[in-house]
Amino acid sequence: MKALELNAEYLGISRVQLMENAGHAIAKEVASRFKPKEANVVVYAGLGGNGGDGFAAARHLAGLGFKVDVVLAGKPDCIEDEASKKNWETLQLLGQSVKIHIAYDSSLIPKLDAKIVVDALLGIGAKGELRPPVIQMVKAINRGAGFKLAVDVPSGIDSDTGEILDDAVKADLTVTFHKAKAGLLKAKNYVGKLVVANIGIPPEAELYAGPGDVYLVRKPRLPESHKGDFGRLLVIGGSETFSGAPALAALAALRSGVDLVYVAAPRDTAQVIASMSPDLITVKLEGNHLDPSSVGIVEELLAKATAVVMGPGMGLHPDSVEAVRQLFQAVEKRKLPLLLDADALKAFADFKHKVNFPVIVTPHFGEYEILTGGAVSIELDDRVKHVRKTASELGITVLLKGNIDIISDGQSLKLNLTGNPGMTVGGTGDTLSGIVGAFLSQGFSPFKSAVAGAFINGAAGDFVREARGYHMVPTDLIDWIPKVIDDPMAHLRVRKLW
Repeated sequence: MKALELNAEYLGISRVQLMENAGHAIAKEVASRFKPKEANVVVYAGLGGNGGDGFAAARHLAGLGFKVDVVLAGKPDCIEDEASKKNWETLQLLGQSVKIHIAYDSSLIPKLDAKIVVDALLGIGAKGELRPPVIQMVKAINRGAGFKLAVDVPSGIDSDTGEILDDAVKADLTVTFHKAKAGLLKAKNYVGKLVVANIGIPPEAELYAGPGDVYLVRKPRLPESHKGDFGRLLVIGGSETFSGAPALAALAALRSGVDLVYVAAPRDTAQVIASMSPDLITVKLEGNHLDPSSVGIVEELLAKATAVVMGPGMGLHPDSVEAVRQLFQAVEKRKLPLLLDADALKAFADFKHKVNFPVIVTPHFGEYEILTGGAVSIELDDRVKHVRKTASELGITVLLKGNIDIISDGQSLKLNLTGNPGMTVGGTGDTLSGIVGAFLSQGFSPFKSAVAGAFINGAAGDFVREARGYHMVPTDLIDWIPKVIDDPMAHLRVRKLW
């Protein structure tokens, strides 16, 4: 839901609008059951977005003629959510219709009798034990005889698992937003009747890759983190002709937050790659191209890696194609997440089969036709169906690169619209592989990794276009990767019109 809200904001629908719609939906459910002259309302509100929904609901209920009290579980200065803050500020001006009680300590919780109690304390992000004064408010709500309405999720319920965190509100009605959360279906004794309300999140927020998809692959760095906690990626590629491709993938992965990147390449190529940056760890293989004699050495590296990118700059020497087959089997045996790009993807076309471990392929249109063994329509709807079908049949995630990227794992589907024609320059596909590989190595699913990687790579290219026009080279993208990850919403400034 957080990701969808961010994507909706990226599409021009603010969180204030979504909160307004949520408040209206709550008020509508109350008004359909009670008459204003016969029922008063108490809204228990937290300091986050759930509390903001409660503030908006209080305002709508007051507008319908209900007598409304709002009890804030904390100090107003601690409201950090901007949309919630705006709704709180509005409530301050409604002293005649809404009475406010500030209870930052359990001793300050007022004793209020109400026909209707609205629980807007904690939302879908709540984890761990409930803290004062929230825990005392939960108990007070449960002790009361009034009709209990929970906003989005009853406070104290893990919205993913349905687990009771400590204590939880036993609601008569839960009004959840956009879609039912999995935990609500597992905690029916606390949820009561479940109503799913539309708050204006458009289908495009789910269909198009956006800042929310980047949010889903951001891993918090705790003070006690150690080297390797954020992934160890192995890049296999390079040849006598192509040394830049694996280097670009490795550097992009490092900028995406992976801790360690190993590059396994033919000896001379690996030496060239090592000279490009002291940040790169190279493993030097014998010969001028990847061949079966090097498989044993690379297999030793698999024990260190948390994900593998195979193919950048590899070439299609018959020995290399055989090495890809053998390495694929080794990776499959270990069930390591694997990304196949460029020539490794073409080699996979010769022995492709349905897999049962995480695999991403990142073809452009020509490579996709090689993978599938036939011509594919250029019409978007036809390509979408074809990609979804291929992904399902092979058990993989397909990221089909183009002016509109198509990403599917056979069930879920996303379109990515970032990027520009300047990115036809060679090497931008290698930076994409590195970004996606970094997220794979950190434990994110192939689909989430591919969607976020496509958005980030394209957005980085759009920032380069703004700075340099179409005179870009792939290394230009690398410096923009962390900036997009840290502030993906900034892409609005350079976004093309769709």
